[in-house]
Amino acid sequence: MPWLTALNARLSRWALYIASICLASLLVVVVYGVVMRYGFNDAPPYVEQVALLLVISVAMFGASTGVRESGHIGLDSLVRTLPPKVQFWCKVAVEVLSGAFAVSLILGGIEMALSTRGTTIPTLGLPEALRYLPVIIAGVLIVLFCIELLIALFQGRKVEASWH
Repeated sequence: MPWLTALNARLSRWALYIASICLASLLVVVVYGVVMRYGFNDAPPYVEQVALLLVISVAMFGASTGVRESGHIGLDSLVRTLPPKVQFWCKVAVEVLSGAFAVSLILGGIEMALSTRGTTIPTLGLPEALRYLPVIIAGVLIVLFCIELLIALFQGRKVEASWH
């Protein structure tokens, strides 16, 4: 278990770094696109596609880190009113459902990547399947994080935040 915690802490930190870099890059790309369009009347055709790739990356890598840090949306006020044993099983259900959702992300991402592998992203010339890479990677990360969280729940311990 310590090796999984160490691995997941590092992966979560890297996912957060990637999301942060993508968010900063998104700001730069969008500002550049706006200035070029409205300031110089010369809109670069690739700005929208690059921004879309960056938005997908920010959302997916940010979400995966949020799962490990248990930062996802929940009904804590309702769950806290329940008996401790029921609270425990609610937490288990959340992790199992999050893991199942992550598996659907992986499978759906792979299916979409395979179905679009022969086409290219307009104005960029990159494979269309590239759009689904962050979804697949985030899905794998979420599965790993859910496994770690489930093990920690059954061991009665808490997972430390990645940025300590």
